[in-house]
Amino acid sequence: MAHPTEEQIRKRAFELWEQAGKPEGREDEFWDQAQRELQGAEERGAPNKGADI
Repeated sequence: MAHPTEEQIRKRAFELWEQAGKPEGREDEFWDQAQRELQGAEERGAPNKGADI
């Protein structure tokens, strides 16, 4: 099973960080959340976030 790329995780983590108000010192938290979300989407067979199902 393929895993999300570092670039995909980075982009999603940045989105999450912005949505949370750009808090300092929580980079690992957003990285981990993004990685879990993207891996979960792959396991469900969703090719990309926001795709019509």
